[in-house]
Amino acid sequence: MSEQRFDGKVAWITGGANGFGAGVARRLSGLGATIVVSDIDAANGELVAKDVGDTFLPCDVTSYDANVETVRRIVEDHGKLDIAFLNAGIATAMSMGADFDPVRYRQAMGVNLDGVAYGMHAAVTAMAGRGGQIVATASLAGLTATAFDPVYGANKHGVVGLVRAAGAAHAKDGIFINAVCPGFADTNIVSAPARESLANLGIPLLPVERVVDAVIAALTSGEAGQCWYIQVGRDIEPFRFRNLPGPRDETGARVSDRAGDVQSTLAERGAH
Repeated sequence: MSEQRFDGKVAWITGGANGFGAGVARRLSGLGATIVVSDIDAANGELVAKDVGDTFLPCDVTSYDANVETVRRIVEDHGKLDIAFLNAGIATAMSMGADFDPVRYRQAMGVNLDGVAYGMHAAVTAMAGRGGQIVATASLAGLTATAFDPVYGANKHGVVGLVRAAGAAHAKDGIFINAVCPGFADTNIVSAPARESLANLGIPLLPVERVVDAVIAALTSGEAGQCWYIQVGRDIEPFRFRNLPGPRDETGARVSDRAGDVQSTLAERGAH
């Protein structure tokens, strides 16, 4: 079966200079989309943009103003924004103990969580009234405990929570927001020592193209608020979160939600 085409669509990709961002830029371009690549790595970002025959716009995703201005430029130049892949991310590699560094903490939260929130706000604003698709790069670290990098786990959990909530909030407006949650992948974010440790444990790295497949699956799913997990040897599919235990009265008996079934309402909007 041939992949869905994206002819006439305008796609913005943060962290597009390499890794998942570059892979998605090339795939979407090959499927007919017009690509705007953003990164702080101008040299590699411009190479990717040149490779797909489209545009590079530098953007520091930790800056609210930079995200808003970049999206403003995209709409000014192309008339619209249809797709945003909010992918910029960095590793942290520190504990909450003696090696904790507030500067590195703020940088990691700024790139991995603020960058998604700011980019999402800018994209949602541009898509208002006409709809669109937003995919954020989270991680398996956003779905489980990550003792080896608690700060990275915290900001990726933040991305997962933001996507689930925003996906439910904006699907009614035709703006579908999802996340991809890769395991360890063959990108620069996995350090040489980490690669050696994973190899010793027999854990293979995900090929970048596998993550690109997941982004395309999210874009074409028609769903919202989903977090698509990606593991070697497993199908790409949304992670199924357990529902919260329902409320009970003072006797311990189940009670109904007088304002309506909140879980059903969220499910109808795609936040499962």
